[in-house]
Amino acid sequence: MSPVYDCTTESGRAEGIAAAVEVVRDGGVVVLPTDTVYGIGADAFSPEAVASVLAAKGRGREMPPPVLVPSIRTVDGLATDIPSWARDLIREFWPGPLTLVFKSQSSLMWDLGDTNGTVAVRMPQDETALALLSEVGPMAVTSANLTGQPPATTATDAAAQLGAAVAVYLDAGPTSSNEVSTIIDCTGAEPEMLRAGAITQQQIDAALRPAEPEDADADNDADAENVVEADAEATPVAVDEPQPLRVPEPLSDPEPGDAPEPARDPGPATDPSPTEPTQGLELPADPTAERTAADHPGETR
Repeated sequence: MSPVYDCTTESGRAEGIAAAVEVVRDGGVVVLPTDTVYGIGADAFSPEAVASVLAAKGRGREMPPPVLVPSIRTVDGLATDIPSWARDLIREFWPGPLTLVFKSQSSLMWDLGDTNGTVAVRMPQDETALALLSEVGPMAVTSANLTGQPPATTATDAAAQLGAAVAVYLDAGPTSSNEVSTIIDCTGAEPEMLRAGAITQQQIDAALRPAEPEDADADNDADAENVVEADAEATPVAVDEPQPLRVPEPLSDPEPGDAPEPARDPGPATDPSPTEPTQGLELPADPTAERTAADHPGETR
């Protein structure tokens, strides 16, 4: 029976990772926990080790394993022609249960199987897995089960199926999920889901949907209200001081549209001529005659 290391404690995880690092560097196969199900993996740059992973599962080269990486920046060393929307998915879901298929770097000397020039990459959200990957680099990892059997959610399940084909088992307890990762093809102009998994199509669509602009009219209305309020606070209200009562000046000729002043009776007229005075004729009021406050009580100008 291959050794099983309890990685639920700090000391046990340190001991198990040290043993797994030695096995991977020697071209061996290990079982490790991930944020989905348990995985079986080996050095991605060792063709013999990758072949051992496929043989342990009973899988052929036509189904190459994905590559797990310790950090986001590792992707550019493995893949090329990465679309901007794929980077959006990475920012949204990594580390996490999302596997992205890219065109692989042609300069890499590896053999993952019949990949047709592509590589499937994922960064898991699991402390034990990331600690191992940080020590050994990218690993070819697939679900720790025999082909056609249910994925293993515990190290015990994995050991029951894979047995001595694995050199070291890292046991971090039951996984938090029994779902496999979602696989998205990023080699075309648009993302294409190759396998449904822990991340749904709706989540993918939401992550790629452009942000809706805010209501510009509402913003303008709010700004206008703020300006009015600020002006009202900053502008003092002028209060007229009481003015002393003034005696009106003589009236000038009325402006067009003003109502004419009523004629005043000047009293008996005296004709200085020796002829007899005209009877019944009233003379018009002198427009320049002064009016006093006594003539029109309460009137001011």
